Amino acid sequence: MADLVVERIEIPAFVGNSYVVGFPGGPCAFVDAGADAAKMMEAAARHGMTPAAVLLTHHHYDHVSELEEILDRVGRVDVMIHAFEQPLAEEFVTGFTQNIEDGEVIRIGDDLELKAVATPGHTAGMLSFVGHGHVFTGDTLFRESVAGVRAPGHTTFEDLRSSIMDTLLELPDETVVVSGHNRPSTIGHEREHNPFVRVWRGLDPEGDAPVIVSLPDDDGITQEHDVRLVLEAADYDGGTKCWIRWPDGADDLVPGSKVRRP
Repeated sequence: MADLVVERIEIPAFVGNSYVVGFPGGPCAFVDAGADAAKMMEAAARHGMTPAAVLLTHHHYDHVSELEEILDRVGRVDVMIHAFEQPLAEEFVTGFTQNIEDGEVIRIGDDLELKAVATPGHTAGMLSFVGHGHVFTGDTLFRESVAGVRAPGHTTFEDLRSSIMDTLLELPDETVVVSGHNRPSTIGHEREHNPFVRVWRGLDPEGDAPVIVSLPDDDGITQEHDVRLVLEAADYDGGTKCWIRWPDGADDLVPGSKVRRP
């Protein structure tokens, strides 16, 4: 059998990625649908592959915005998303045909097989797709960074940590990590070099510096809060991601642009 094709189609406006996945000459899947539809189709055609399904990691605009254009070009194909994500995604686009759940195995043609794995945190219904030595992590785990937990549909810091430490890092070290943002990595690389993972593993110490975080309240009015900075690390967009600790001991993840030293 020929090697699996995993072609990354970049989304410059969001520093993001969608993927064309399959075996040459056969049916393929699009993982996420935020990249230019014409480029997705061109990538499939270059490898003699026919689009058969769209697998969506979650509902955010940069992952679904081109779905309707893709469907206009390829016709009716399976469009799969977690049930928690579908109504939120329908604020932007339509065309969903099937809800997929944790542990469900998706078979496309005779050879392509991807398992949906629940990785909540960034959103409640976030799915990663595992198969053929790859894991498509959406916005859960990036190269040397992690997702935030304040975007629409989010759950908690604890969910995100568990999704990474108890689910994704249980995969073999050689598993290739292909995410919604940034370049590919491997599970082994993230285990040793991701700053958040290193602290979670107890390899590096937590910080405790006092900082001020500026975040909107329920009325959209920005408020400043005194918190502790556990970790600040580089993020995929050229900025930083901050792990902060609230006075009640709750942990949170926010963009570095929201944090300043007193």
